Amino acid sequence: MKTSGLSQRAFSSPWWPTQYTADKMAAPVRTLCCSVLRLSSRQFSTTCGVQGGEKWRLEHGIARSGTEYGPLTDLADWSYADGRPAPLMKGQLRRKQEREVLVRRIVMLDSELDKGVEACSAREDKARRLEEQKQSLLLKPKGKLLLKKSPKS
Repeated sequence: MKTSGLSQRAFSSPWWPTQYTADKMAAPVRTLCCSVLRLSSRQFSTTCGVQGGEKWRLEHGIARSGTEYGPLTDLADWSYADGRPAPLMKGQLRRKQEREVLVRRIVMLDSELDKGVEACSAREDKARRLEEQKQSLLLKPKGKLLLKKSPKS
């Protein structure tokens, strides 16, 4: 007989009595849970507790979880009695190295952005000067047209 999602091996440990199987237990456990939930005045939630408050933390500019950064993860857990700082632990060294790599990348991308802005403004200046040069090479009005245009400008 096939059980619903539970195998017979799940109940074959030495601490579990062999007379209980998934078939015999499924109904009583289900009715027990349902009756307890009906009598309970509290709401029953199945959401993951680890991610609780993640949205609030992100909205307030805090780390997504409490273990990403901050004094509890960045500072040493202990120090010597004479006040010397403790050597950094493996995780702290890894996070420090990751931050250094990130800072180097940010500086590189920022310099690339500055170079791109300078190149763009140089192209625009060159295009403007070329347009002014083209305008200066055009034929100029002469005679009566020159006299008519002079007072207007």
